[in-house]
Amino acid sequence: MAGARARIPQLRHAPIDGLSRRQVVVGVATLLAVPAPARGQSAGKLYRIGVLGTTSPKAHGAFVDAFREGLRERGYVEGKTVALEYRWADNDYSRLPALAAEFARMNVDLILTHGAPGARAAKAATTTIPIVIAIAGEAVATGVVQSLARPGGNVTGSTFSYSELNAKRLELLKEALPGLKRVGVLLNGANPGNVATIEVVTRTARSIGMDVTQAAARSADDFDGAFGQITRARCEAALIYEDPLFVAEAARLAGLCERHRLPSASFREVADAGGLLGFGINFPAVWRHAASFADRIFKGAKAGDLPMEQPEKFDTVVNLRAARALKLTVQPKVLLRAETVIE
Repeated sequence: MAGARARIPQLRHAPIDGLSRRQVVVGVATLLAVPAPARGQSAGKLYRIGVLGTTSPKAHGAFVDAFREGLRERGYVEGKTVALEYRWADNDYSRLPALAAEFARMNVDLILTHGAPGARAAKAATTTIPIVIAIAGEAVATGVVQSLARPGGNVTGSTFSYSELNAKRLELLKEALPGLKRVGVLLNGANPGNVATIEVVTRTARSIGMDVTQAAARSADDFDGAFGQITRARCEAALIYEDPLFVAEAARLAGLCERHRLPSASFREVADAGGLLGFGINFPAVWRHAASFADRIFKGAKAGDLPMEQPEKFDTVVNLRAARALKLTVQPKVLLRAETVIE
């Protein structure tokens, strides 16, 4: 693994790779600092935020609640100084442009969205209303912003690299189960951020001695067919990309991995629901942090002048119940890295 590791893009700020004390302190301070209430808010102003959700209140409601908590920490009071309007695409990304256009006609003060499909729909709907992305993959590669340091236009928020994140998951899979040779990669073909990095992930897999089979799902109705494709290719494990639909369907994806006897590496919600390995973004933390972008914009900052940020906290989960069900032994060094071990 030492030779392969040098060729794998490593995640910046990932705790399992080791942060300096200063980086940890800065990261925690950024995410957890609680500013004084109502700093500089315009007297009597009611800010209207349009929440453009790609899934449903059931799937992402807890994350929106984290954003609302972030607003409260900054002194905003719902119904008095801020009001949230919700539009949900219910996992049908083709609905997002019309929902975003509705917010543009309403002339809300800010649009909050998530995922590359939501970000692109919001950007296409307006060039004047500020847009905050709670989290989306590959903001530059998908054309949402010009650069992370200078997003330009009316968009800012948080982003991450699919290639780096999934390279780390592949590395974890290989370390946990050294004998793995073939992995099925599940991605959403309707998510440009997913599609943009599959070639990089394929090359990464080969560099550590694994082959991959790509399986795409654009809706939950495609899941059974995608897993059938993975098993027909004799894959020994599944790598599941981040995608709003997939996060919403984490329990179902974990169940499919169990049914097809596939150890999996994905975001932590799949591992919590019964998958083997989880490594990924702490979603409530980044949604809560999105409130800081809204706060700065309401105080006069231009969205395009606020640098895009990348999450500093990543969760590693090992589900030993899943390992026992699959009759697998996870290597001790992976267990030692995990923040959460499900017994």
